[in-house]
This record gives sequence, C-alpha cells and structure tokens, in this order.
Amino acid sequence: VCSLLSSYGWYILLAAVVIYFLIQKISQSLAGTPSRPPGPADAAVEPDVVVRRQEALAAARLRMQEELNAQAERYKEKQRQLEEEKRRQKIAMWESMQEGKSYKGNLKLNQQEVESGASTSSAVPKSKPNQKPLRGGG
Repeated sequence: VCSLLSSYGWYILLAAVVIYFLIQKISQSLAGTPSRPPGPADAAVEPDVVVRRQEALAAARLRMQEELNAQAERYKEKQRQLEEEKRRQKIAMWESMQEGKSYKGNLKLNQQEVESGASTSSAVPKSKPNQKPLRGGG
C-alpha cells in the first residue's frame, strides 16, 4: 500500500478532487431543475407559445430580408451611377482626343466642373474662351 501511495499518490489526490467537484456540480444542477413533470395545463399553453415564437421568427426574417433587398438595390443604383459617370468621362476623353486637346487635363477640368456644379446649383456656368485647336482641320 505504501509503495502504491508513494508512486501514484498525487494522481489519486487529483482524481478525488475532480470527483468531488463533479458531484457538487451534478447536485446543484439537479436542485435547480423542477422536480414535477409538466402538467396538462402546461402542455395546452406550450403549442401557442411555439406558434407565436415561430411567427415572430418568420416576421423577423422577413424584415431582415426586406432590409437586405433595400441595401442591395441602393448598392446597384450606386454602381449604375458610377458606371454612368465613367462612361461620361470616357466620352469626354474621346471628344477631347478628337479635338486634339490633352484629354487628361480636360478630364480634370470636367471633374471640377461636375463637382462645382453639384455643390452650387445657382452658379453661373463660365463661358470658355475661343481657343484654336492644336491641329488643323485636316
């Protein structure tokens, strides 16, 4: 017995402590649960509660889906606007290239005009001075 305790004493002590804590935990969980089984009154109310919960869950899912659809629609609209703006910039760039002007400088000017036009709607548009194209008509 002495050789057994000297070899495995710490393991036996640790196992005893773990078993003690497990017994305490099990006894607390059993004391916390009701000892009587559910009666017929509880069974009659329970389906109503379940139905209400399911309806509330379905309504919440529907609201979340509608919100998600609205966000997706806003995102698509934003993407369409960005695509339209890119298309306009490409058209402006192509026209300035056809006229022989620097398309990059013209593109920056167009962006500034769009931004200033968007910020102040009552601003009077500036008239462009008559400039000769860099290249001839041929």
